[in-house]
Amino acid sequence: MAFAQNDQLTSRALSVLRIVSAYLLIQHGTAKLLGFPHVAYFDGLQLLSLIGVAGILELFGGALLLVGLFTRPVAFVLSGLLAFAYFIGHASKGAVLSPMLNGGESAVLFCFVFLFMAAAGGGAWGIDALRTARK
Repeated sequence: MAFAQNDQLTSRALSVLRIVSAYLLIQHGTAKLLGFPHVAYFDGLQLLSLIGVAGILELFGGALLLVGLFTRPVAFVLSGLLAFAYFIGHASKGAVLSPMLNGGESAVLFCFVFLFMAAAGGGAWGIDALRTARK
C-alpha cells in the first residue's frame, strides 16, 4: 500500500518538475521571439538564425511540455537542444567542465532534466496521462 502511494507522489512530483521547467523554458523562447521579458542581446534577432530556431523550439516545445503532450519525444528534442546550447554558447567560452564559470549552468540542468523526462515521462498531470488512462 505504501509503495503505491509513493508511486503516486513521485508521479505528481514529476509533473510539477515538468510544469515548472517548461514554464522557465518558455520564458527563454518568448524573450527571443516576442521580446518579453526583454533581453537586449536578442534585439533584432533573425527568426531563421540558430538562436531564432532555438527560440521556436523553446516556445513551442515548452508549451507542449507545459500541458504534458508528447512529453517523451519533445523532452528528448529539447534535451538535445540544450546540449547544443551548452557546447555552442557556453563551453566555447572556456572552462568546459565547469558550467559555473562559463554561464552554462541552466543549459546543463535543463538538458538533464529533459533527458530524465524523455525516459520517465511527464507524470500524472498532463494530456499524455489522460490519453493513457483512456486506453
